[in-house]
Amino acid sequence: MTNIPYHIPVMLDQCIDGLNIMPNGVYVDVTFGGGGHSREIVKKLTEGHLYGFDQDIDAQTNSLDFSSNKFTLIDTNFRYMKKYLRLHGVTEVDGILADLGVSSHQFDTAERGFSIRFDAPLDMRMNQNGTLTAQKILNTYLEKDLHRIFGMYGEVTNAKTLAAKIVSARVNNKIETITQLKTIIGPLVPKREENKYLAQVFQALRIEVNDELKALEEMLVQAAEILKPGGRLVVMSYHSLEDRLVKNFIAKGKFHGEVEKDLFGNESKPLKAVNRKVIEASEDEIKINNRARSSKLRIAEKLNN
Repeated sequence: MTNIPYHIPVMLDQCIDGLNIMPNGVYVDVTFGGGGHSREIVKKLTEGHLYGFDQDIDAQTNSLDFSSNKFTLIDTNFRYMKKYLRLHGVTEVDGILADLGVSSHQFDTAERGFSIRFDAPLDMRMNQNGTLTAQKILNTYLEKDLHRIFGMYGEVTNAKTLAAKIVSARVNNKIETITQLKTIIGPLVPKREENKYLAQVFQALRIEVNDELKALEEMLVQAAEILKPGGRLVVMSYHSLEDRLVKNFIAKGKFHGEVEKDLFGNESKPLKAVNRKVIEASEDEIKINNRARSSKLRIAEKLNN
């Protein structure tokens, strides 16, 4: 048995404080993962209830030792939050927590294919029942689509050249493993920036495999609909693409363009920011948990519209 924790929750105290938990409230943790945040939420509940969402079979196994009559785990992607809560008789909630990105466990499990540190099949599925893998993307996507995802989701500087290199390489051999991919794109990696470049490439593939940004948009829209007035939305992101979507939605009630106004010039948006400035992890926490280094926490409250 290993003593390494499944996942160390990032900014745990800040997240729990941000939710402003009422003992009899109804809460949702849309990224149950290792259950670190969920356990703290449940500790503060008396008559209330917590619903957790996670599509990862490892996280579901993790929940088996989390027995509480104040907790229900729902086995699906958080983009279906509103629908599945309704199936459980819940139409409005007091708080929603989302800790986005990949768990420490997923990164550290070589065969999941999330990490550049190991050689493994190019998988990257958070839902292991899904049919789209990183391997399938690399071997079947058109060059223009590879260019798009590397540029848009990875913000890779030479995305066009990278896409062409992959399409050329796969003519001779199917690209199946992390080592194969690293060898193919090695000549394109900027000197002294290998880890950063590979992380961007892997991020792009992972986002595409799991349709992460679209799922996030759908969850945020639903969160604004089902939160009670005064209810809290607490979202922690780990890269600029996620954080930009969260920031824009809180500030404008939409992901692009300017905030809409009614006939009287009043801003029409469902949320208001609780923290004007994004919250980041302390140096002490980063020393203990390196994953906290890139985390950005935003907290919003449902307006009385």
